[in-house]
Amino acid sequence: MTTLLKGATLVEIEPPSVEQADLRIDKGRIVARATALEPLPNEEITDLSGRVVMPGLVSAHHHLHAGLLRGLAREATGFQAEQALLERLENALSHDDIQAAAAVGGLEGLCSGTTTVFALHASPRVVPGSLARVAHGLNDTGIRAVVAYEVSDRAGVVSREEALDELAGFISRARGRFRGAIGLSHLAQTPNEALAAVKAISGATRALTLVNVAEDPAEEQRSLEAFGAPPLDRLFEKELISEATAISQAVHLSWPQLSDLMARGAWLVHSSRSNMNTQTGLATPAKFGVRACLGTDVMSLDTLAEAQVASLRSRDASQPIDILRFVANGHRLASQAFGVTIGPLREDAVADLVVLDYQPPTPLSSESLPSHLLHGMASQHVESVMVDGMWRLWKRKPLSVDVAELARHSREAASAVWSRLGT
Repeated sequence: MTTLLKGATLVEIEPPSVEQADLRIDKGRIVARATALEPLPNEEITDLSGRVVMPGLVSAHHHLHAGLLRGLAREATGFQAEQALLERLENALSHDDIQAAAAVGGLEGLCSGTTTVFALHASPRVVPGSLARVAHGLNDTGIRAVVAYEVSDRAGVVSREEALDELAGFISRARGRFRGAIGLSHLAQTPNEALAAVKAISGATRALTLVNVAEDPAEEQRSLEAFGAPPLDRLFEKELISEATAISQAVHLSWPQLSDLMARGAWLVHSSRSNMNTQTGLATPAKFGVRACLGTDVMSLDTLAEAQVASLRSRDASQPIDILRFVANGHRLASQAFGVTIGPLREDAVADLVVLDYQPPTPLSSESLPSHLLHGMASQHVESVMVDGMWRLWKRKPLSVDVAELARHSREAASAVWSRLGT
């Protein structure tokens, strides 16, 4: 059965446009768009008059398991302390904890209008089967995900080899709303043979490679001492930087290094809220180029909030960014990962969209859209969400999960993990 969405104000991100029109959805795709579509026999008609419809948002870098740290008392602040705590959490995770955190994190994303997440995972104590647990946790919420395991030697060679097997297996099995990817992190602790193994998997699978780099101000010096070269040079040498690479953080990269990344076509993912929270330093997203996008990292899976903070933080640093380009690039990256068109509210695009109960207090137009997105629209306005042509959130009610039950499982997981951490 087809679905006809009538009377909504349709918002396109790039190029920006605002138009009242109807959409017809069939088999997960937008199949028609016009000012006034005539209903077909037996078609499901949804009146969205007075509502704003925009593309579902994309977080290009996120750690779902980090949600289990929310509310945990800190003994110290700053990047080193937060990084150490995240690593301790990852070492304490069980499979049940992983699934519980993914489920509640995915629900949080759904309710804030995020329909695609690039989830980077690590759990050195329980590597085999961990990505399947991430996918199981996300599946019932209905959102789309690219899931990767972080390859590094920080937990030893055995853990690294398990990570390589885990991500290669998941890449080969992922279907539907899920794709697998290669993850790389802790490059100052990851030897060249590990990078060579990643390159082999990349060549065999053509999967995306998600790299966390230059978040730690000491990473480059430690890599020089251990391997005689900075992390980026080692990635360049192994030909691991290309149009199929998404670089996250990039806080402590110089302008020449950023230029080298852009010349190779890499995506650059900015996570303003996380950078501010961990005090890792001020990234320069204004210099991230034409393939810059947004990631929520260890914060809430609220990409709209991320966009607002990123824009304000950049403006505060006198380096304003084109936030619509950042949002649209998330759609482009997701389209590349899934091999379909994600983002435009146009014919043949995937029907991933968000219905907002947003009553603009001033005229909403293509010219005013950035201001409304940054200073007006918020997760509180998210009323309904469609992913792959199916309603997953309807009038603020998730349709396929029990919210209280997911929250209970997550609290139990957090309590168990906190106990293992000795807190």
